Amino acid sequence: MMMLLNDNSQVHRFRAYSIGIAGVLQNTFSFIPNYYALKEENELLRKLNVNLADEVNQLRESKLENIKLRSFLNLKDTSNVKLIATKIIAKNLTMMRNTITIDKGLSSGIKIGNPIVTGDGLVGRVINASDNYSLIQLMLNVDFRASAKDQRSRVDGIILWNGKKLILNNVAQTLDVKPGDAIITSQYSNAFPQGIKIGVVQSAKPIDGKLFQEIVIAPAVNFTRLEEVFVLDYFPSLEKIYLEDTAIK
Repeated sequence: MMMLLNDNSQVHRFRAYSIGIAGVLQNTFSFIPNYYALKEENELLRKLNVNLADEVNQLRESKLENIKLRSFLNLKDTSNVKLIATKIIAKNLTMMRNTITIDKGLSSGIKIGNPIVTGDGLVGRVINASDNYSLIQLMLNVDFRASAKDQRSRVDGIILWNGKKLILNNVAQTLDVKPGDAIITSQYSNAFPQGIKIGVVQSAKPIDGKLFQEIVIAPAVNFTRLEEVFVLDYFPSLEKIYLEDTAIK
């Protein structure tokens, strides 16, 4: 108080120096209170970022779900048989006999032999079922077979999985099959309705020393990303099977 009230010139100079020094110190250490404010602000921003990321993921999931539903609705519009929507609850995609399990069975009207499809194309068929669950044999299974044809050239063959590749088998070297051709189920199949997309020809080349081609098919369905599938309420014509069996005998 004495220094503040004193009008002596030396005291005035000391006061001026003190104010200058205090200003420099205040400016130098002014970040200290701001550090805590910035830390709190960063914490809030991180929480906001997490919430926004979660919201974006939910919106993205909803978009994907809508795309799947539109695909399924398109499949329902074009299919002439009843479709049963199901969800996959288990997958076995690591062996030569790949399978999936779905959440519906005999009590929902599913029968052994029913074809399994998505909006993209053929998945497989039901090979076993209980009241509430069904086991599906995928196309990527060494025991799977389906009559198929080249949609462009109408060349017929048999679809099979050799443990590594999906193959259109029994096609002679002289027949017209080219990379990019769509392969569909044929009218000669007892197990599947005709016209279901199987995949696209990836390569076609002669097999040395044989009359046939090696035709590799890229499946239309991405089996690793499957989550929902449809069961086709389709069963082979017993009359047709009986007629063909009796004709062979």
